[in-house]
Amino acid sequence: MPEIVANSVLPARREPITLRTNDGLILVGELAVPIDSEPTATIVCCHPLPTAGGFMDSHVLRKMAWRLPALANIAVLRFNTRGTSSPRGTSEGAFDEGNAEGLDLAAALRFVRDQGLPIPWVLGWSFGTDVILKHAINGQTDQGLRGAILLSPPLRFSEMSDLDRWASSDLPLTALVPENDDYLQPAEATVRFSRIPQAEVVGVPGAGHLWVGEKSVRVVLNEIVARVAPEFSPLPLEWDGPMERWSDL
Repeated sequence: MPEIVANSVLPARREPITLRTNDGLILVGELAVPIDSEPTATIVCCHPLPTAGGFMDSHVLRKMAWRLPALANIAVLRFNTRGTSSPRGTSEGAFDEGNAEGLDLAAALRFVRDQGLPIPWVLGWSFGTDVILKHAINGQTDQGLRGAILLSPPLRFSEMSDLDRWASSDLPLTALVPENDDYLQPAEATVRFSRIPQAEVVGVPGAGHLWVGEKSVRVVLNEIVARVAPEFSPLPLEWDGPMERWSDL
């Protein structure tokens, strides 16, 4: 069977979506769902720092949408936070250092609820982890939320009160922390997340903040699926079916 490689795109129903925030902004995004079955879980993705090039197409998030609907029966929702641009388009508004972006996350989770998508998890990468820590359980966005996965959390915009709010919940939280992260490495992450009794810090040997390389991407996707849809873990390395190749990698 053909190997799944960095630019492999597996079958899914992918559709552009728009989200409306409670402060009246229109955000652009995409929903990818399994092509021939109903999803068994949903992941809402919060992208890295837009002022440093992060957007809904940041490579790990895009590869989630390319692979997880087919390999793990997971729906993947990606969107541009306010003021962020990608080939999908530009979301209205302006970057707000993780503050008003909470309204963006709330709009995404409201879309999941209104569409009847099952078992919502939130996943953030870098800046997106701060958005989740600050806002995912603030009373506006936590309806039905099942847990959170954090990739390369820098804990830059989050405060101790945000961690304490997670500590008071019973929601699982997993932080995937690269060994060679530029901002927060596993040993320090273990100390800082110790405020949250249910938090799990997973150090990833050899990885960096940007998760460059197919080896790192596979680790991330397997760790995600092991928590969100464990019946599909570990993910296969090959695919016996239609498979396209994206051309811009």
